[in-house]
Amino acid sequence: MPPRAFDEACRMVVDYLGEAVPLGAWAVTRVAAGWQTVLVAHDREYGLEPGVGNRWTETMCRTMITGETPRIVPDVGTRPELAGPRETAAALDFRVGAYVGTPIVHPDGALFGTLIGLNREPMEPGFLEHEGLLDLLSSLLSSVLEADTNAVDSARELERAVSDAETDQLTGLLNRRGWDRWLEREEERFRRFGDPACVVMMDLDGLKTVNDTEGHDAGDRYLRRTAETLRRATRHGDPLARLGGDEFAMVATVGPDDAGPLVARLQSVLDAACTPCSVEVAPVGVAAGFAEAVSEADAAMYSDKRARKGSFARS
Repeated sequence: MPPRAFDEACRMVVDYLGEAVPLGAWAVTRVAAGWQTVLVAHDREYGLEPGVGNRWTETMCRTMITGETPRIVPDVGTRPELAGPRETAAALDFRVGAYVGTPIVHPDGALFGTLIGLNREPMEPGFLEHEGLLDLLSSLLSSVLEADTNAVDSARELERAVSDAETDQLTGLLNRRGWDRWLEREEERFRRFGDPACVVMMDLDGLKTVNDTEGHDAGDRYLRRTAETLRRATRHGDPLARLGGDEFAMVATVGPDDAGPLVARLQSVLDAACTPCSVEVAPVGVAAGFAEAVSEADAAMYSDKRARKGSFARS
């Protein structure tokens, strides 16, 4: 039966190539947020695993996509355009003698990632005869990607009709149950496509003071103002939840390089709304998934909370 899920198709392709065209490693990668990340690998020599990545500007695939180098390079030492990426890889004990790369694209032609092959030693020039096979397989993966993405988008549209049991009645955001169910549903999808994502955990600084001095109605308005501020500051489709009390959470579709600016922006808009908040973030790894990112961001957020309280006390 033909594969229906993109990750299944990737696994079939790299396993087939690993046997039919044996190189040191074959892999499918995702290119997003300035990084190239391995999704699936068939590895003999390099130790490639899901989640391993590098900056896109430092990769051989970048030169292939821009047209500076061909899709198959039997001897990378003969291509001066690859000198920089080859030296970067060698510094990490990642010697590359031969390179294969072909794009995997979205229906609109935008780059999703690449199908790549690497070998420590150069290959014979006759290796170029495999170019037609590689183009065929990358086209297959692009087609499966389109079908699977459409299916996922349809399922997400249905899931956005969140039941009352999963909604915080005060703010209209996801509640704890809705947040947990969203993470559970999206875990497998995230591992399949490797979209860049970060978990953001937030804890309001002043809710208790408002409740104690102005009453709980004022506290409810404070929470609703916080929720509305966060809605305006987040991308459509990024889940936003009130986990209970004064604690909020979200998953932002940004890469690790954008995590710091995201925290600064959220703190800025919350300060401007007079709802200051401790905010911390952790990137979601393909191998570790959401649970580890939630735990890491939560621990960092409470550490920041304690530090802010100490700062307020000293002032």
